[in-house]
Amino acid sequence: MGKLDGKIAIITGGTSGIGLRSVEIFQEEGATVVFSGRRVAEGNEIAERLGENVHFVRADVSVEEDVKNLIQGTAEKFGRIDALFNNAGGPAPVGSIETVDYEKAMQAVAVLFGGVMLGTKHAAPIMKKQKSGSIINNASIAGHLAGYSTSMIYSSAKAAVHQLTRSTAMELGESNVRVNSISPGATATGIFGKALGLEGKAAEDTANIAADILRAAQPIPRAGLPEDIARAAVFFASDDSSFVNAADLIVDGGMIGGRHWSSHQESVQQLGSAFKSKL
Repeated sequence: MGKLDGKIAIITGGTSGIGLRSVEIFQEEGATVVFSGRRVAEGNEIAERLGENVHFVRADVSVEEDVKNLIQGTAEKFGRIDALFNNAGGPAPVGSIETVDYEKAMQAVAVLFGGVMLGTKHAAPIMKKQKSGSIINNASIAGHLAGYSTSMIYSSAKAAVHQLTRSTAMELGESNVRVNSISPGATATGIFGKALGLEGKAAEDTANIAADILRAAQPIPRAGLPEDIARAAVFFASDDSSFVNAADLIVDGGMIGGRHWSSHQESVQQLGSAFKSKL
């Protein structure tokens, strides 16, 4: 028996990375999954591979009509929507505030924040009418503290996602609709390659390289994996979290918990050695 048996779930940005793994795991847990993305060939291949309970809809989350059609179409086809994972994301311009390209920054914000806002906007009336539902927003530890993203625009957009999550949770909770977020840490996906200018398969192929580089970034000695975030999304989509609302679940191996123990101890030893040599 799966944790999501009988549930109807929508996952945006489902053709790669965290989204793809979420589509796979939601389906394994018994959900009927409708997922979206901009890459039609990849989306159709995934849907065909995973079977009759997985459906692909081409949608760009920065375009309101696309999001509206995705959500209303799912509700019309299946009669309800039990969970929406606003997962779609992407890179944002890197560099100093003095050099950031405004147009590219706004394009990134339209996906990273606008896609979450639009998904919530169009799912809300359906879930309110049902008197049930779970909206899950993919945020980031970069939205909590500076210095955890290659882009300050990305960090700022994710901080906005945190606040939107809390604000909508307080409104929709009155209709028994829950809104929560997940904040991944250093998760090995192709987003790092995309942020540094790679595209398509070339970007996705950097995930294994990123996993090796990121394994020491947190106390737990490995990089985060897409399935770590997918499992957190399953929790929020399931009845196990029926009394959890306006929460942010940090899934980062302890990255923003504080300074690494070993690094701290090295500093203490260096201080001790300095004191002995000077006194």
